[in-house]
Amino acid sequence: MATIGEVARIAGVSRSTASYALSGKRTISADVRRRVEAAVAELGYTPNAGARALATSQTRVIGLLAQFLEDEFAPAMLQYMLGVSNTARELGYDILLGTEADGRNALRRMTSSRMVDGIVLLNVAEHDDRLPILREAIQPGALVGLPADCTGVDVFDLDFEEAGRLMVDHLHRLGHRELILVSQPEHVIERGGAYVWRLQNAATEAARARGITLHADFGSAHQPEVGRELHALLDAYPGATGLLINNEAAAAALPTVLHERALTAPADLSVVGRYSDEFARTFSLPYSSIESAPDRLGRMAVRELVRRIEGQVGPDEPHVVRFVSPELVDRGSTAAPRGD
Repeated sequence: MATIGEVARIAGVSRSTASYALSGKRTISADVRRRVEAAVAELGYTPNAGARALATSQTRVIGLLAQFLEDEFAPAMLQYMLGVSNTARELGYDILLGTEADGRNALRRMTSSRMVDGIVLLNVAEHDDRLPILREAIQPGALVGLPADCTGVDVFDLDFEEAGRLMVDHLHRLGHRELILVSQPEHVIERGGAYVWRLQNAATEAARARGITLHADFGSAHQPEVGRELHALLDAYPGATGLLINNEAAAAALPTVLHERALTAPADLSVVGRYSDEFARTFSLPYSSIESAPDRLGRMAVRELVRRIEGQVGPDEPHVVRFVSPELVDRGSTAAPRGD
């Protein structure tokens, strides 16, 4: 394994100059930096993480706490994880992933042992029991998901309330007066998944204000249960002309359900979902949707976290709470109701 001394020898500089060229701790001429980089490439040199941590008090590692929960659709969660890990890699950081059920223990272990320079939390609950530990840690933290109390952390999330209103308003403008909303499983709300009721409540209020009948229900996170539930909802509300989906498993199951019922969108039923463009491509979904922006949210969280890690944000500067505004991606699955 190559050493920093060998890099320095090949580059024709001192060991300390080679180290500074790689760390950026001091200003190094462009010529010297190029020679050091060429030596690194030639030798396949990788800095020793342990030595770097001792020298700089930084590990260049970000802790990512996420769980694949039974009541959430795993491919959707994976997109958030990829958004975080890809951005961390671009910025020169590795990811230490914690997925154990006891998130408090995982977080305490990561922060107390100084295994990481900062923490990103996913699966954020309204009253998340990991937050008191994160606030007490010396490392900064960023959340993808909105808790009830945002004190001491940077928070990034989709504006789910506006997403719910946008879904209803879009179909209202087309003349729809009876809609079905399929949300995540009900126990997602029970364990603190506030994003579900945030969208549902906003959609319900918007429908009421516009004289629309909205049938709000919950769907499972797995097949074949969610497919059977979609059939049952369409049977229960035959007058509904629009379907809103805030449930990735239901969105993935819908093409099969409509095919089995000999229905098409938008001729028989207008459909608007809430998921990412990447998700739509992965599952070949032809339905218009609100972009859930997992890549963008992960990127925003990691960039702000790295700014705090690297001292670009002063310790007394306030933390941020930022929402991504919902955008409707039109894939041609909505139209005026038949007969209008």
